[in-house]
Amino acid sequence: MRFLRRSQTDDTEATQSSAEVASANEDAKEHAKGRTPGKGRPTPKRREAENRRRGPVPPPPRSQREAMRRMRGNKEERRKAAAERRERMMAGDDRYLLPRDRGPVRAYVRDLVDSRRNLVGLFMPMAVLVFVALLVPSVQVQQYASIVVMFMMLAMIFEGILLGRQVTKKVRQRFPDATDRGLSLGWYAFTRATQLRKLRVPRPRVTYGDQP
Repeated sequence: MRFLRRSQTDDTEATQSSAEVASANEDAKEHAKGRTPGKGRPTPKRREAENRRRGPVPPPPRSQREAMRRMRGNKEERRKAAAERRERMMAGDDRYLLPRDRGPVRAYVRDLVDSRRNLVGLFMPMAVLVFVALLVPSVQVQQYASIVVMFMMLAMIFEGILLGRQVTKKVRQRFPDATDRGLSLGWYAFTRATQLRKLRVPRPRVTYGDQP
């Protein structure tokens, strides 16, 4: 008499079905917890992602002439970019100015200085005069030049102090919430006034006599 028993095939099918049920239960648990299943591939590095966005890398030059042509093209592009940055800086664009020149307060100080004629603007020509006088082999010329330079320096210091006080007063009236110190504003105005008008950066927006 033969007893009824499961065959080996039935046992295998039962094992597979139980494994599938367990896997489905695990997936349901993961989705219920809000976990995202893996992508199945390693996450690309940041450098690889940037290179992929930039496009393929150009092939290396096949000759020295081609390498020189590429270098010349890069130099021209850099020169154009530098010229554009220079022009924007001269125009007073805050994005291209130095940190000391940025902001409406500093722009207003520049307009105040550029709208008037300043004695301290003779600082650079006077420095050239002193240099030339030192080269002249005459004691009298050097003495007279020294006296003139001394008086000019005293007058420039006095005018610089007055200019700094006037600029600070007008800035406080126009920008009551400005946090710039009076000494900083006065020194900025003084250094701006000592420069030749054509060499000022950024270039003046007003002419002599204008009311900023």
